[in-house]
Amino acid sequence: MKLAALSVDLDEIGCYAAIHGLDVPSECANAIHDRAVPRLAQFFARQGVPATFFAIGADLERPENAAAVRGLHAAGHEVANHSYSHFYDLTRRSRDEVRMDVLRGSEAIERVTGAPPVGFRAPGYTLTDDVLSVLDELGYLYDSSVFPCPAYFSAKTLAIAAIRARGRRSRSLVDDPRVLLAPADPYRSGTPYWTRGRGILELPIGVTRDGAGRMPYIGTSVVLSGAAGARVLTELAVGRPLVNLELHGIDLADADEDGLGWLKPHQPDLRRSARSKEAALESAIATLRRHGYTFVTLADAARRLG
Repeated sequence: MKLAALSVDLDEIGCYAAIHGLDVPSECANAIHDRAVPRLAQFFARQGVPATFFAIGADLERPENAAAVRGLHAAGHEVANHSYSHFYDLTRRSRDEVRMDVLRGSEAIERVTGAPPVGFRAPGYTLTDDVLSVLDELGYLYDSSVFPCPAYFSAKTLAIAAIRARGRRSRSLVDDPRVLLAPADPYRSGTPYWTRGRGILELPIGVTRDGAGRMPYIGTSVVLSGAAGARVLTELAVGRPLVNLELHGIDLADADEDGLGWLKPHQPDLRRSARSKEAALESAIATLRRHGYTFVTLADAARRLG
């Protein structure tokens, strides 16, 4: 069984401003839901790919955002929980606070789609055993937050330090470095969460094969590689039972068309047009299909692999 899943974290522009310590111009505060989500919906429809969208509960309080996410659900895509508040420091809060935030996110999604979410992804990919125990208690089918990628871990650590050196404060946090020891293929989580056990099913964020250095196989690396590079990078991920390509809404945002030129110096993916990024993703999808992968939502993957 060879499965591939494309998921999209619907982090709104304010999340990126928080990472880089910037203020958000009001006119583009909802560019992800207003501009990128329609592009993503059209792209997945053309490709015939069911996707999983991780929605932030608080963003669904805006009627236009709720309508956009309701449309994704109606089109057959999965809507999963990316927390209610997208606190980057969620893992530093009490278990009761974690439970409340996860539960509020779940309730917000169910109000919009009519279906409770069965999957969760933590803000910034950071986890704790408490977070997973809350998901288990609330009856979640899977988590997809573990990112055992040395290159990403190092780059994120350096980026946070560089932002601090410029006199700004990033709200982003790094995970426990022992997460790099976690399996890169689906596993039942143990205690601690980077070990195997009998807990909730973990669907790790995509990395290339272990023999290829566990390089990041995520939207940013794919779209910045261009069509030819995306093909090569995908070949290095082929062989895993689940290729879990995680994107963000900003991966199909366009700096010029969406009024995000102010963010372009801080977000390398915004230096590529939406059309060029689509071409890279098309190349990745075609490569996976050529290798016999079937595209499913993460919920479907969890049911088949669990």
